[in-house]
Amino acid sequence: MKRIVISEFMDAPAVEALRARFEVDYRPQLVDDPAALAAALAGARGWIVRNRTQVRGPLLAAATSLAVVGRLGVGLDNIDLPACEARGIRVIPATGANAEAVAEYVVAVSLVLLRGAYHASAEVASGRWPRAALSEGREAGGKAMGIVGFGSIGRATAAKAAALGMRALGHDPQVPAGHPAWREARAQPLDLDALLAESDVVSLHVPLVPATRGLLGAARIARMKPGAVLVNTARGGIVDEAAVAAALREGRLGGAALDVFETEPLAAGSPLARAPRLILTPHIAGVTRESNERVSSLIASRVAEALDAV
Repeated sequence: MKRIVISEFMDAPAVEALRARFEVDYRPQLVDDPAALAAALAGARGWIVRNRTQVRGPLLAAATSLAVVGRLGVGLDNIDLPACEARGIRVIPATGANAEAVAEYVVAVSLVLLRGAYHASAEVASGRWPRAALSEGREAGGKAMGIVGFGSIGRATAAKAAALGMRALGHDPQVPAGHPAWREARAQPLDLDALLAESDVVSLHVPLVPATRGLLGAARIARMKPGAVLVNTARGGIVDEAAVAAALREGRLGGAALDVFETEPLAAGSPLARAPRLILTPHIAGVTRESNERVSSLIASRVAEALDAV
């Protein structure tokens, strides 16, 4: 019987569906024990991971019988794709399965940061009444949502922004200006600098590859519309965290929400820890009960199909 190793959390019904057909070694804590994981991978034909497991180096070398890697998510920067390709290992991401969860997160934090009024509970409960200070919030209607990366998540974000009366602007060198996706999403394609200058909210949806590492450094952040909001649910290496913190402290950015970081967990003493108007979350934008079910079910099905074919 072909064996599958699952080294991070996977929804229980999907695990059981795989167990009905394969030998499954499901230990979500394996990601934190490289020696045990390497031992488990010996002879395994399938390997299912999230974003923390590094499918590369000694671990990938230990998986001498590997035929397929299932990724419970869409980012592939934790997987050595050239090495997998060289060995004929198929890599399967859960493309589209968490798009709704991420898009909802982006819209929700954008509304919170534009309005700027949802952190007053302690003051109000203590008897203070900061009404004047919280009366300068902004509405989403009529504002421009700039979406950098126009794949399935970017398009879902554009649709939700449009439902709020926002204008969708987009930038994606992989999606030509004449592509029907722009028309279907009622989004205007722009070059990156033009998008940054015009957008009230900028949301990032690009993979971490050499061309996108450091995409939003201090110079590009300075080109953003004064008071704009930045949302990053893509990968931490895409933005300069120190530059974001500085722009928030200086009031050039109206707010930021970061779900991903250069180093995860975020290191103690990060400059982000002292920045105002900032929402930090632990890489969970695409993780909900519903998206966990969809992602796990999709990957279980596709990994099973791939193993049936080898």
